[in-house]
Amino acid sequence: MTLDHLFFTGVNVLLAWSVYIVLLTGSLSFAQGAFMALGCYGAGVLTVKFGLPLLPATLLAAVGAAAIAAVIGYPALRLRGIYLILVTLGITFCVRVLLENVEYVGGVSGFGGMMGADLQAVLLAVVIVGALLFWLSRSPLQRVFDAVREDDRVAAAIGINVTQIRLLGFASGAAIAAVAGSLFGHYMNFVRPESFDVLLSVYVVLYVVLGGVNNLWGPLLGSTVMTLLPEYFRVLADWRPTVFGLAILILLLFRPEGLLSFRTRTSRAKKATAI
Repeated sequence: MTLDHLFFTGVNVLLAWSVYIVLLTGSLSFAQGAFMALGCYGAGVLTVKFGLPLLPATLLAAVGAAAIAAVIGYPALRLRGIYLILVTLGITFCVRVLLENVEYVGGVSGFGGMMGADLQAVLLAVVIVGALLFWLSRSPLQRVFDAVREDDRVAAAIGINVTQIRLLGFASGAAIAAVAGSLFGHYMNFVRPESFDVLLSVYVVLYVVLGGVNNLWGPLLGSTVMTLLPEYFRVLADWRPTVFGLAILILLLFRPEGLLSFRTRTSRAKKATAI
């Protein structure tokens, strides 16, 4: 196993978690490729053109992506189902077209000069984000997310601000995707807008569906398996979309909740069960 494989596995784990936290609120986003691109280019501009170190540049890019997601998500998250999917797909296309037409970041020629990310950086990001999601799974906020996901009308009836909770999940997912994008760009040293097309967003959602949407370990498993498996079985590399599609189809037929379907109970729920 090479360092490259481990690094890209870590990036895909972060991207899968960025979708997972949006799914926790009952929404589905195909805009993670766009937020990854914003994080990559935003942090790249800060490090290459303004000389900032990687860590503060990454954090600023994540905050910026979260702010943009909040602005876009306020009207978008009022939609449901296929309409929300189409809007998030449109976000991905718009960001790619925007990057292709901004000469300040290289346009279609790409943007380079980024450096500083390594395996240690991505592993640290995975540990920090994983720890935050684990804390979330044991916190009261998890129960609020569950209430919104299961039935938003009932959640609104008991006083939960559904739009605010969905915005929180959407913006948090954008921030995590931006961190992944920043690390990706500073590891690759050179990126182009087509590196963040809609197919990337589709793959990331499928990672979560494969692993399971009910706990944070499912996206971790799904992204790890689907990143490393083609590398060890080279014959699968050329057939990756086909194999991936068949795996998802079979899984939806026989195990629709993913490989890891269990739900992590909060500490308060455990105490109630014990009583």
